[in-house]
Amino acid sequence: MAKEQLGVLNALDVAKTQWYHFTAIVIAGMGFFTDAYDLFCISLVSKLLGRIYYTNITHPKPGTLPPNVAAAVNGVALVGTLAGQLFFGWLGDKLGRKKVYGMTLVIMVTCSIASGLSFSDHPTSVISTLCFFRFWLGFGIGGDYPLSATIMSEYANKKTRGAFIAAVFAMQGFGILAGGIVALIVSTAFDKSFPAPTYAENAAASLAPQADYVWRIILMFGAVPAGMTYYWRMKMPETARYTALVAKNAKLAAADMSKVLQVELEAEEDKVEKYTEERSNSFGLFSKEFAKRHGWHLLGTTSTWFLLDIAFYSQNLFQKDIFSAIGWIPSAEKMNAIHEVFRIARAQTLIALCSTVPGYWFTVAFIDYMGRFAIQLMGFFFMTVFMFALAIPYHHWTLKPNRIGFVVIYSLTFFFANFGPNATTFVVPAEIFPARLRSTCHGISAAAGKAGAIVGAFGFLYAAQSKDPKKTDAGYPTGIGVKNSLIMLGVVNFFGMVFTFLVPESKGKSLEELTGENEDGDEATEEQAPPTNRTVPV
Repeated sequence: MAKEQLGVLNALDVAKTQWYHFTAIVIAGMGFFTDAYDLFCISLVSKLLGRIYYTNITHPKPGTLPPNVAAAVNGVALVGTLAGQLFFGWLGDKLGRKKVYGMTLVIMVTCSIASGLSFSDHPTSVISTLCFFRFWLGFGIGGDYPLSATIMSEYANKKTRGAFIAAVFAMQGFGILAGGIVALIVSTAFDKSFPAPTYAENAAASLAPQADYVWRIILMFGAVPAGMTYYWRMKMPETARYTALVAKNAKLAAADMSKVLQVELEAEEDKVEKYTEERSNSFGLFSKEFAKRHGWHLLGTTSTWFLLDIAFYSQNLFQKDIFSAIGWIPSAEKMNAIHEVFRIARAQTLIALCSTVPGYWFTVAFIDYMGRFAIQLMGFFFMTVFMFALAIPYHHWTLKPNRIGFVVIYSLTFFFANFGPNATTFVVPAEIFPARLRSTCHGISAAAGKAGAIVGAFGFLYAAQSKDPKKTDAGYPTGIGVKNSLIMLGVVNFFGMVFTFLVPESKGKSLEELTGENEDGDEATEEQAPPTNRTVPV
């Protein structure tokens, strides 16, 4: 039998959408804006890094990052993010969401600036310090995932909770877009101020000495939006669910939420004590009870996020290579170093503007109507279809008259990633686990996602190389080609669709109803069996 909900938590569940909801979205969302900017801007400048530090002007093509260096530069922040998600997810349940939230922001601002100040002009020194600071930048970014999602889910009302959490995540789209826009502005300004011939015309003169400032400015700009939100993050009160259910401080929870909701709330100390002493509200992450009640759920959230990010990051980090392969970006020797940044940034900005950003906001608009399960299943389905549509007739898309068609279908895969599993895999883990384990479980799910991102990012560097040894990038062995890589990504998306059936629907329910925290111990155990009680719109 369900116990009576705590007054302070019920007040949050039934609260009308108010100004504090939008404030929380902006504060948490600006962290995600920064996260996306910092993680994805490296793909805009990696070609430039190759030109600056690895060009031999006697060769017919400009320099590129050696395979091991490219893997490190592109992947080290993802490794840091994975570590940060696990560590700060766990810490958020131990110390509280608010305390840890400030720590992650300081790390992000400091390391954004430091990554643009990589010492020396020697390749080894520059790349080593860049990788060092980008690892710790990723570590800070990792903490933002479980904390932002958990804070927003615990502040939101149950009617529009999905939209609020998805809106925080949707700021990632604006971060990717901002990365492209900043790169466009910086590269245009430098290209106009320091004109240079193409590499084919004059190899030595094609790299203006000032190009070294371009990548540094683009990377360092990531500190600006994060720094702007520090004051507001520190002013946010701790969430009532953490304060009441984990810290067991009923008075503080009621006082904090009275200010936020601008209503009088009673401190129900006896009820909080009774709640937290229940056997059903005291089991740990590695207990049999957790495995029985939430084991399938955790498998569902980790596996779907893992599979999604294999596809999502392999596309996003290396879309410039796909654009080059179909001729949308000229070959490197036909551009100077700074203009190449402009062309890559323009392509990424167009994709973000036309598909990435709209996809996120479609999720925000429909998630509390369609439900998380339906959107995730639909997203994986269309990603699978469009990947195979690109891959099977791949030669057709490389012909000049058909290149726009390729870009349209490629954009649609991004649209349905974002109006689909890229948003829902972030939302659901913040809703279906108990308050005392919520941040930890979200961190584990997100870390599984980043493991997938690492597989996608590192694997795609090698897999997408041509089967013809004469057409591979310098230093790379032959791969399976772009066509077969896209087929592999289609198969990955299909398995994402299959594992979605392990994820429960959380639409319209209170967090305590979803997690069984307001149920009597025996009843909760019986009800939290494998996920079969899903309601899906037909």
